[in-house]
Amino acid sequence: MSGEAGERDRIPLAQPVIGEAEEQAVLEVLRSGQLSLGPKLLAFERRFAERLGVDHASAVSSGTAGLHLALRAVGVGPGDEVISSPFSFIASSNTILMQDATPVFVDVEPDTLTIPADAVAAAVTERTAALLPVHIFGQPADVAGIEPLGLPIVEDAAEALGAVHADGTPVGGRGHPAIFAFYANKQLTTGEGGLVATADPAIKATIDSERNQGRAPDMQWLDHDRLGFNYRLSDIQCALGLAQLDRLDGMLADRARVAAWYAEALADLVARTGLELLAPDAGGERRSWFVYVVRVPRGVDRDATITALAERGIQTRPYLPAIHLFSFYRERFGFREGQFPVTEDAAARGLSLPFFPAMTQDQVARVVAELTAVLTGDGAPAA
Repeated sequence: MSGEAGERDRIPLAQPVIGEAEEQAVLEVLRSGQLSLGPKLLAFERRFAERLGVDHASAVSSGTAGLHLALRAVGVGPGDEVISSPFSFIASSNTILMQDATPVFVDVEPDTLTIPADAVAAAVTERTAALLPVHIFGQPADVAGIEPLGLPIVEDAAEALGAVHADGTPVGGRGHPAIFAFYANKQLTTGEGGLVATADPAIKATIDSERNQGRAPDMQWLDHDRLGFNYRLSDIQCALGLAQLDRLDGMLADRARVAAWYAEALADLVARTGLELLAPDAGGERRSWFVYVVRVPRGVDRDATITALAERGIQTRPYLPAIHLFSFYRERFGFREGQFPVTEDAAARGLSLPFFPAMTQDQVARVVAELTAVLTGDGAPAA
């Protein structure tokens, strides 16, 4: 497809839900003259914490900033080890390096793509300073299973707003520092932004100071008593976040509905080709649908599939590369292929399909029809 018609017919990978309420909320802040460290920040933090059932929340400039500050707040520093997942967006690992600590990876479960508690326990050493489970693609990680290890836990819940653990606790609501992210493709967006939820007032105080250049606890102007950063989230963004919170339940329901349409429409292709879908909810857990990722059949060239779909007006992406196979990590830590086979298989075959709350059933049907044509046609891309 090309030209004006092609662009009009193209189905994007993601699309935020922004309406008049968001526009009015932002306009109100612009007219107020207080664009940062104002009442919208406090209101956004309070409402977010209430939704999770925790006492505290600190809004920050990104999920990455939140991970960095949370790792600092629980005491991770030079020479320490942090156990985490190699199947994640790279920020979960990069922020460990930002503290001059070492990421220790354990392979993920084939069904949930999260790190199993027994593997985490086996990886603990005297240098382990923290555990960093990732709620990948909105799937709750087994936080309850690693809590008995007695180590600080920092949860990467950037993709999991609205997910629920088997015991009914919202992901991010167990009290450990839990990081959420609000990029435009997330369940809730502030454009850029993030937040750390916690039950610990001392962690809240530390993060509030360090996000604002290490300003002293009384927050007096230009009184700084520690190393800090410019990790603030503006009142403009917090106002957008508040408007998004008002419609969050509806957007989560819309995402779940689109996921259900996909599962139904893809059932035949799964049976015919060996295409794999994400595992369904089990044991009382509830995923929060962030992306809709499939694994192409074995023997199919995933990257060629992406190219073929793009030519048909369907935007897709590989989700996600294996962190330990990035050249920077190979060179620094000596990682090699074959160390984490489940992660490597998921990284090699993962394909994110167009997915957003306003997606229609007709759009889902078209994506599935084009994917079927690519995988079953005469020119199906072989690996």
